[in-house]
Amino acid sequence: MSLNFNKVTLAGNLTRDPEVRFLAGDRAVASFGLAINRKFKGNDGELKEEVTFVDCEAWGRTAELVGQYLNKGSGCFIEGRLKLDTWEKDGQKHSKIKVVAESVQFLGGKREHDQHGAEAAPDGETIGRDGLRRNPPRAAAGDDEPPF
Repeated sequence: MSLNFNKVTLAGNLTRDPEVRFLAGDRAVASFGLAINRKFKGNDGELKEEVTFVDCEAWGRTAELVGQYLNKGSGCFIEGRLKLDTWEKDGQKHSKIKVVAESVQFLGGKREHDQHGAEAAPDGETIGRDGLRRNPPRAAAGDDEPPF
């Protein structure tokens, strides 16, 4: 019997603005980097910090929302899986592991508007791989329209 399990959970800050491309059939893919900080005490008792940089991608509606609401420095929590990409360039074989984000939760303070003038996503909102909001904001009492 073989056991296979591929699940990743990460929280960090974007190292660059997401790059969103549209493939055949208008399917979106967003590529972005995530920096994850770790603080620990070294053998000498001094507080140390290390940073791990991870390449990530999101697909479909999740990719579109990542591109719309996140930018360099934005905090997010990602649940996803590892994926190994391999390619050949100039006769050399290359490989790289990245995280495919299956859900993304936006972290940090709410911004009034992003660089394009669109309203920012609510803090703590989660976008699943199907692009559906998992915990949308609630309308205030007396609101006629839902806030999304």
